[in-house]
Amino acid sequence: MAQAGQSKGFAPKEAPKLNPPKNTPISLSHLAKCDGNSPSYPIYIAIMGTVFDVSGNTAYAPEGAYHIFAGKDASRALALSSLKPEDCRHDWEDLAAKEKQVLNDWFTFFSKRYNIVGQVRR
Repeated sequence: MAQAGQSKGFAPKEAPKLNPPKNTPISLSHLAKCDGNSPSYPIYIAIMGTVFDVSGNTAYAPEGAYHIFAGKDASRALALSSLKPEDCRHDWEDLAAKEKQVLNDWFTFFSKRYNIVGQVRR
């Protein structure tokens, strides 16, 4: 998996028009339904509890390379640059400083590309 931040300033080539961030509470059960397997739901990924709508990116769809993250808080997996299902979980506070920086880089990467639609309610 490529590291976030390899592009200059994390900015996409063409800046998308993003909506103002929302603070809507999203339950873990609702987040799990937003995994791309039902056309009735968008595709969401959470990072450090912040939920991003990645529906427009086929990489997160059921046949996509990063579908493993869909419908989950994938903080730990992103911090570890891992595609292992067991790493797709929200706990990241115990990680080393270097891994936390990778996670922060991913958060910045996502925040420049995808709408923030809410916060995970635990």
